[in-house]
Amino acid sequence: MIVSSVMADHPSWLSDGDVVYRAVRSGRSIWVLSGAQGSVRQADAELVSGVGDEPVVDVVDPATLDGPGDMVEVLRAAGPVARWRNPDLWDALATSIVRQVIRAGQARRLYRAFCRAHGDEVTTRHGSTWLFPTPEVVLDLADVEFESLGLAFKRRPLKAAAEAVVEFGPKWAELEPAALVDELQNVPRIGPWTAGATVADLTNDYALYPYADLAVRTWAKRLAPQRTWPDTEPEFARLWSRLAGSRLSDWTSLTLAWGVRHAHTSGTVAF
Repeated sequence: MIVSSVMADHPSWLSDGDVVYRAVRSGRSIWVLSGAQGSVRQADAELVSGVGDEPVVDVVDPATLDGPGDMVEVLRAAGPVARWRNPDLWDALATSIVRQVIRAGQARRLYRAFCRAHGDEVTTRHGSTWLFPTPEVVLDLADVEFESLGLAFKRRPLKAAAEAVVEFGPKWAELEPAALVDELQNVPRIGPWTAGATVADLTNDYALYPYADLAVRTWAKRLAPQRTWPDTEPEFARLWSRLAGSRLSDWTSLTLAWGVRHAHTSGTVAF
């Protein structure tokens, strides 16, 4: 698939030169996702083991955006952005828990360390990568294992989420996205931000993402510094929703993709 950039915001993405890659569980199968720079810019999914459907990738083209001209021009210049839906509900939820309250860089380090210590290794042609530990593995871990990796403050929410996924995972998989956002908040220590971020990761519907959070506010201000932006989340949410109109998901995802790319992190890799 030809793309302008791959949104690799999930902390499992690793890099090998001009290639970014990650492994994902999709039902009973494991896939390696990758994006490679060359004469043809492409995003690929390769089945590693098991049998199952290929993970879904969505492409958002800013050429079709309506909205403020100054912002639209910047996003259009960046070109279409591809993002794979996370096919693993448990990983999406656990990732959002790891991301709670802390900076993206720290969350990425903690996530990767936990995967290396307790997750399954997947060998790819780009190098090794690791899957997030299964719910069963997380439930069996002693407290000291979390403490040794700097994850002591994530132990309770991760274990509560693991218990819930084991019990309710099949039921959750049948829910509509908005209903899943509500259902996840019945798990201890899962609030609106974590639930919304989880479902956005699963579906690529960024209208469900907490679009007034610090990340969106930060990149919106840098995307259009000439504008006067509200400082509070409620005021920003109202303005952002009004500017985006019916394209709230696209505006939010494209702004986040533009932002992490310009932060010079591994969050989005432009080709």
